Amino acid sequence: MIAPRQPPTSAALLEHYRGIAPSTLGHFGDEGYLRGIRPLFDGLRMLGNVVTVKVFAPDGAILRDALLLSEPGDVLVIQCVGDQECACWGELRTLAGLIKGLAGVVVEGAVTDVAALREHRLPVFSRGVSAYTTRGIGQHGEVNQPIEVAGVRVNPGDIAIGDDDGVFILDGQRAEALLPQLLANEELDRERRAAFLQRLASIG
Repeated sequence: MIAPRQPPTSAALLEHYRGIAPSTLGHFGDEGYLRGIRPLFDGLRMLGNVVTVKVFAPDGAILRDALLLSEPGDVLVIQCVGDQECACWGELRTLAGLIKGLAGVVVEGAVTDVAALREHRLPVFSRGVSAYTTRGIGQHGEVNQPIEVAGVRVNPGDIAIGDDDGVFILDGQRAEALLPQLLANEELDRERRAAFLQRLASIG
């Protein structure tokens, strides 16, 4: 089943989250945290509206439809049903994602072509890596339907925010509600960091 791209979170709200770290969200609990989903390489920063994909391994054909439906700044969040060792994302799809202007990819499952993915630098988060891969059978798959990743319900149009520490998923309502506290916390952290660095410099 393929549904149209859902209305994204407002650009203004998304912009506020560009300066907020996932670990700041972690100060307020684990709701929306994707446990066990790790960055593929260091120095990642990801923020965007979610396009959901459900892949039924070993059939990965639905990812072509997801890429066609996505828009610049989107994050593909992929639930891989079935064999978790069957990688559904690799170099060619990463190149297609870069052409589309994706902000990142999150895979509940495995990815492949790791050296190439690290070279191309599209933010990719996954549960693991594998040399065994999906193929284009074209019989199953869903796009822009609710999915579950790492025990978290993910809806199309949600916000995905990730960096070296991991990934959080937020719906628009929760993102709005948390924003004042998150901004205040980030400001407090900046002040504390500056004070610590000043003291460190003084004893150096």
